[in-house]
Amino acid sequence: MPLKINDTAINGVYVVETSQNQDSRGAFSRLFCQNELAEILGKRPILQINRSITASVGAIRGMHFQVQPFAEMKLIRCLTGRVFDVAVDLRADSSTFLQWHAQELSGENIKMMVIPEGCAHGFQVLEAESEMLYLHTAFYHAASEGGVRFDDPALAIKWPLPLTDISQRDQQHELITKDFKGIRL
Repeated sequence: MPLKINDTAINGVYVVETSQNQDSRGAFSRLFCQNELAEILGKRPILQINRSITASVGAIRGMHFQVQPFAEMKLIRCLTGRVFDVAVDLRADSSTFLQWHAQELSGENIKMMVIPEGCAHGFQVLEAESEMLYLHTAFYHAASEGGVRFDDPALAIKWPLPLTDISQRDQQHELITKDFKGIRL
């Protein structure tokens, strides 16, 4: 049951396909394997694992990132439900600066999105009570946290559903200006 790593148009953002064994008892899937993901992870350890459940369809969480010295790679899975998961490249001097990649993640397709340091992450819930699992290569550090607006015209993310529930914090992120040169790693 090897994990299959697929490139995206954004350097360092990957979609990992997971196979599943099924029998009369149910199903089994490998969700993480350090050996199989070594090419992506390098020497980065998984230091924190978080879970979220989002109740309402159309709700958005994001777009979040952390800067140095707590910049983090995130490995994101949807365990139950369905989400439209988005990575935005905010890395200074990146050839895909301010571009985004989206992938539907669900409990059924058992795909994982890998989002490198310097990219923002967020998602929109497509199915009520969607449960997400996040593996992080750095500890959460409030002073290193940042965000960009989910509706920033500079990004023009095409959310699939009307926006229904967004935290006050996520609504208050600053819009990107022409002076924004990106995140330095």
